[in-house]
Amino acid sequence: MNIVNDFMTDAIVVAIALGLMVFVHELGHFLAAKWYGVRVLTFSLGFGKRLFSIKRGDTVYCVSILPLGGYVKMAGEDPTEARRGDPAEFLSQPRSHRFVIALMGPAMNVALALILLTGLYHYHFPAPAYREQPAKVGAVVPNSPAERAGIRPGDVIVRLGSLVDPRWEEVELKIQTSVGENLPVEVLRAGRRLQFSVVPKAEGPDRVGNIGVLPYIPPVVGTVEPGQPAAKAGIKPGDRIMAVDGKPVYDPAEVAHMLQALGGRAVDFTIQRGGEDLHLRVQPVYGELAGEKRWYIGVGFRNDVVVRRLAWPDALSSALDFSVKNALLTFDILGKILTRHMSARSLTGPIGIAQLSGEAYRAGWSQLVMVVAVVSLQLAIFNLLPIPILDGGVILLLAIEAVMRRDLSLRVKERVLQIGMAFLLLLAVFVIYNDLAKTFRAY
Repeated sequence: MNIVNDFMTDAIVVAIALGLMVFVHELGHFLAAKWYGVRVLTFSLGFGKRLFSIKRGDTVYCVSILPLGGYVKMAGEDPTEARRGDPAEFLSQPRSHRFVIALMGPAMNVALALILLTGLYHYHFPAPAYREQPAKVGAVVPNSPAERAGIRPGDVIVRLGSLVDPRWEEVELKIQTSVGENLPVEVLRAGRRLQFSVVPKAEGPDRVGNIGVLPYIPPVVGTVEPGQPAAKAGIKPGDRIMAVDGKPVYDPAEVAHMLQALGGRAVDFTIQRGGEDLHLRVQPVYGELAGEKRWYIGVGFRNDVVVRRLAWPDALSSALDFSVKNALLTFDILGKILTRHMSARSLTGPIGIAQLSGEAYRAGWSQLVMVVAVVSLQLAIFNLLPIPILDGGVILLLAIEAVMRRDLSLRVKERVLQIGMAFLLLLAVFVIYNDLAKTFRAY
């Protein structure tokens, strides 16, 4: 039942989110076309059969049954249709006008992302605290690339590839996009700088890079269940667990793993409370927890977050910085996919976007706004790719014509559009299959 509810939520959220992004995109084309006097025949949200429509002047405004897209149809835009030489036709416009009309769609998506991000950074944007902090390693997965390279819990990554003094957020992105690459790593351990090299391996349904390190998240107790071993031993909310049985811990998950490894015997917990170190003896109990039988002591850990509330100029600056980095990362990923340094399975289609949007909605409105902003940026970048039928394809043809100082023949343009349409159909089939494969693999 939860799966059905989640599916319905995902479908509704992505329809609204994509509807907003498509509307803004097509509005850019529409406004630019109207500015230059081009006659707009149709402004549609969605494809396929029309659900309803209304005509104002020369333009039919409609909503169609398939919400995953939209279009603005201008007079004289299709080279396969007969032209009358009317100045209000798209192809009768100067190249500079056609360039602006094509560019305005992606530009509006970038503007939407900047507006959303700026508002988010100004009013309320929570993020896990560890992502904003130096890249201190909390745990290393056994037999992982990181362990084999010599990286240990407690190490602080001070250099990774070209990154110097990176935060965890930057480390995660670098690792995910560097499958098979030999990355030099420099860590700070007990005041000494040590150098290693590590090769991320492709893992998970998206086949992104992973080296097997987890961030240092101080295990601070958030809740203590009354009557359970931790409460009986004197552990309190706010206590920071420094060590279990004399072994330092850098991640809340380590506490649970160590309890299982010790097999239920009484454990010495080193606790930091108010600047004072305490040693408490705790006897775990065995029972069902989170759907499985295991040893536990009855505590929950605090999940610290950092909430951004920036002044408007700083919020805009942060939004611009994020957008530029996101665009550069996207082009880097596309380049690695084309050169086969990353798997094409990392591409996400409409089903994946729906799942991501639904998860963000359930996590809170700020996460949903962030997802919409990022997808809007991705939509702008995708539409600027030099693929016929996309805005980038139109811009490329205009650039070729500008160099040639004459328009390409209508026959050539017709063939280019046919190739572009075939490519997009194949791409759509691939990403939908990719999304379905990842979805079923998850179950």
